[in-house]
Amino acid sequence: MSEPNHRRRMLILAICCMSLLIVSLDNTVLNVALPSLQKDFHAGVSGLQWTIDAYTLVLASLLMLAGSTADRIGRRKVFKAGLVVFTIGSVLCSLAPNLESLVAFRMVQAVGGSMLNPVAMSIITNTFTDPRERARAIGVWGGVVGISMAAGPIIGGVLVESVGWRSIFWLNLPVGLLALFLTWRYISESRAPKPRRPDPVGQLLVVALLGSLTYAIIEVPSAGWDSPEILVFVAMAVAALAALLVYEPRRVEPLIDLRFFRSAPFSGATVIAVSAFAALGGFLFLNTLYLQNARGLSPLDAGLYMLPMAALTFVCAPLSGRLVGSRGPRLSLLVAGVAMAASGLLFAVFDAERTTALLFTGYVLFGLGFGMVNAPITNTAVSGMPRSQAGVAAAVASTSRQIGQTLGVAVIGAVLAGGMAGVASGAYADSFPGAARPAWWIITGCGLSVLCVGLATSGRWARASALRTAERLEAPSVQAPADANA
Repeated sequence: MSEPNHRRRMLILAICCMSLLIVSLDNTVLNVALPSLQKDFHAGVSGLQWTIDAYTLVLASLLMLAGSTADRIGRRKVFKAGLVVFTIGSVLCSLAPNLESLVAFRMVQAVGGSMLNPVAMSIITNTFTDPRERARAIGVWGGVVGISMAAGPIIGGVLVESVGWRSIFWLNLPVGLLALFLTWRYISESRAPKPRRPDPVGQLLVVALLGSLTYAIIEVPSAGWDSPEILVFVAMAVAALAALLVYEPRRVEPLIDLRFFRSAPFSGATVIAVSAFAALGGFLFLNTLYLQNARGLSPLDAGLYMLPMAALTFVCAPLSGRLVGSRGPRLSLLVAGVAMAASGLLFAVFDAERTTALLFTGYVLFGLGFGMVNAPITNTAVSGMPRSQAGVAAAVASTSRQIGQTLGVAVIGAVLAGGMAGVASGAYADSFPGAARPAWWIITGCGLSVLCVGLATSGRWARASALRTAERLEAPSVQAPADANA
């Protein structure tokens, strides 16, 4: 098959970015609608957490499975199936009669979403074969998250206030159908030369680990740490993690190749992704509830309040992509870590919620930090990896993002629920900043983690470890027959 020309490559990149846009936009738009959902369904904080985490949890659990399945049966085929399932899930969410149904339909959405992002990254990696062109394409890809951050609060606010929260899911219908048509028309089928074998045991262990851990964190404020139910789920999470660490290294083609983590940049990208997206999930969750429930703003006004954060993310994300392409990830990661930590400190130490000027300063700093962090995550995870492993490495980075967002909403929502327990509705506004202070310290810690890990894993020693890891990953292709008979 001939190499696609420049115009076709740009069109393929645009189609892949459309899929990322609807998957990432869905969460930022939904955050603005949480208070409206809370009123319609009479939901508590844990119910709101599940509407976010049911989606991110399924995404995190299935991303690597979807990526390896696409390598085996065809990327175009899986990508089209993902668009269909995601669009159907969106329609079902718009029709949900109760909170339980909405959570279930969000999981359907996530099944479709899991077939989009890692597969799109594999398509991009195999379409853009020149390293510099690929780095720029990945930068554009990372910038789309900034677009979703910028557009999400405003679009969500307008739709929730004018039509109702159900309309936020209608957005995905035209975009999904257009992307499906363009995929059918312009993207060629491709498969990995040597696709990885299925790993059903590893997949089940990942689902058990993430599901039981998230359930325990979300439900602990109401059940208590000494509840038999919580203890059982914590034990399940520990057992699943131990089983993964024992089982996966024994497989010739594991779901998660633990040798990847010998690369300092790859390990650093994983930790940074979890930290940054945990901060994002918690930041959006806290501010949505504060602006609408404590300050009494309408959904549109709440979206406009968060515009400084969204605008900085929108501006900085493509700048970061170009910076990473020309100078590497180090500077972007340092700026991101400092800005995100400073934003958390404003709220944790100076009660930025109580002063509009400080509130906007905190939003600007967080938008700057998050805008700078996304592009270097994918670039760092993929750099140094053999081309045959780039899709798997990108899938692990995408999984880390979703795990981070899941844990951020779970942990910070649990901390907030614990702080607000027993607070009368009339005292909600005055009690919120104090109850949220421990959560802001957690967000500050996430920013410091981005800073310190970025410093430690972006230098000369780290790059050398990535080269050594790439050599080890290439070695099994020579030893495969012996491994297979072992």
